[in-house]
Amino acid sequence: MTSSRAILTSLALLCLLPAAPPAVVAQDGFQPLFNGRDLSGWVLVNTPRDTWSIREGMLVCSGRPTGELRTERMYQNFILEVEWRHMVPGGNAGIFVWADDITSKGVPFHRSIEVQVLDHGYGQGKGHTTHGDIFPIHGATMTPVNGRGGSRAFPTEERAKGSPEWNHYRIECRDGAISLAVNGKVVTRGTDASPRKGYICIESEGGTVQYRNLRIQELPETPVAAEHVAVASRGFRSIYTGLNLRGWLPTAAGAQHWQAHDWTLNYDGRATVAADTVLLSQEAIAERTFLVDVRPGEGCQSVTVAGQQLSPEQLGGRDWARIQLQVKSGRVSIEVNGKTVLADAAATQTAFSLSAAGPAQFANIYVRANSAP
Repeated sequence: MTSSRAILTSLALLCLLPAAPPAVVAQDGFQPLFNGRDLSGWVLVNTPRDTWSIREGMLVCSGRPTGELRTERMYQNFILEVEWRHMVPGGNAGIFVWADDITSKGVPFHRSIEVQVLDHGYGQGKGHTTHGDIFPIHGATMTPVNGRGGSRAFPTEERAKGSPEWNHYRIECRDGAISLAVNGKVVTRGTDASPRKGYICIESEGGTVQYRNLRIQELPETPVAAEHVAVASRGFRSIYTGLNLRGWLPTAAGAQHWQAHDWTLNYDGRATVAADTVLLSQEAIAERTFLVDVRPGEGCQSVTVAGQQLSPEQLGGRDWARIQLQVKSGRVSIEVNGKTVLADAAATQTAFSLSAAGPAQFANIYVRANSAP
């Protein structure tokens, strides 16, 4: 009796507690995409938390390393508004729409449609402007309006302001068509984009940029073919910061040969002791799947990932290759560029590591639990 009364009393008290506040939707249908306090609703892709700070309600990007922050969820049809300003003349950045979950092979960028955020100090030319170009990147496609023979759409007017003045972007995305209004007037357009449903990303690319009043109005979704939908989240998280070797355990001598170089992790191939050629991570490999891109340098005889050696021939030459290594029940399988090169081999170590018999670059190093979606 006493127990039942206590339960009923607790339930009554819970009913009196205020509910969690819903997302604020303005009368014009917009709601904040960034809350001005933390990174709720956003995912660090290949940049660490160090890259992003919050100051007086603004999202501040340091520009280092090159990489992205993306939304937790996908969007198809929407209007995105944001104010931005470069704090260093010549700064480079961008906003990606309809993006995949992680970066494409051999680059620090997502397959997506990019809306350029570029300061005048960067300079202009026949191939680009600093007033709001739009273009598809890394496997995406788009038909430009006001193009110059390629896939890049150029603005019809020069309306952007230079550092450190604020600019306002209004990006409208609907059924594969995209338009950009710079400081109140539509100047750039594209059509027939693919993907046309995906994530929204903010790009870090060398310049300190401040963002404020980032908000979105979702528009009704429309039927979209599967081939026009970006790759949904597979649960990967980055294990390389692009700033330093945090999370890795080089030997004292090996630290002189392994260097964090922005989005690439470089090995110079000059270590003379075998242990110094190995860069051990703090990530256990059991029941996990790893992704890593590698580019063997001239003279590199092999690359070893988690104790499994791969030749340049298995990697497809000396261009960038994407390795997927899965460990399940103590057995290892490896795919290179989507093709199986090793199946059901015994795991030879418990932690993830990288090694190379010669110079090599590594990038886009991700891990997920095998139970992840």
